[in-house]
Amino acid sequence: MEKLNSIGLDAKLSATLAEKLNYLLANYSIFYQNARGYHWNIKGEKFFELHLKFEELYNDLLLKIDEVAERILTLGYSPEHKYSDYKKTSKIAESKYVSDGFTAVADLLNSFKIIISLQRELLTLSDKAGDEGTNALMSDYIREQEKLVWMYSAFLNK
Repeated sequence: MEKLNSIGLDAKLSATLAEKLNYLLANYSIFYQNARGYHWNIKGEKFFELHLKFEELYNDLLLKIDEVAERILTLGYSPEHKYSDYKKTSKIAESKYVSDGFTAVADLLNSFKIIISLQRELLTLSDKAGDEGTNALMSDYIREQEKLVWMYSAFLNK
């Protein structure tokens, strides 16, 4: 007989989900800090447009960071919280000082590619576990972020 956690999910699958969610959390946290840096340091012709867009993005990322951490807690585990650990595990690298809008947007698109890929993995795993909570969260994030990828790509004329 399988052992269930407090919300009725297989305990082993929940542990794997929590581990993968912590990995997503690390990537989101670095992504968030990069977006804040772009917001603070942007210069040039598209300053007003990008300054606002980067602020919208980092505010959204902050909400997602909180939701991912709370989902980890809901599964019965603890979210990681140290940037030193995030730096070691994140696939998204800390960006250097970036003031050029086109470089910043290209970096954002690369980060979205990583994030969406991780969320697709989580979607598959959460489906296998019957974890509708994580599944719905990842599905919503992917849908939102695919649209952002389209919009940022249009900005770069790609």
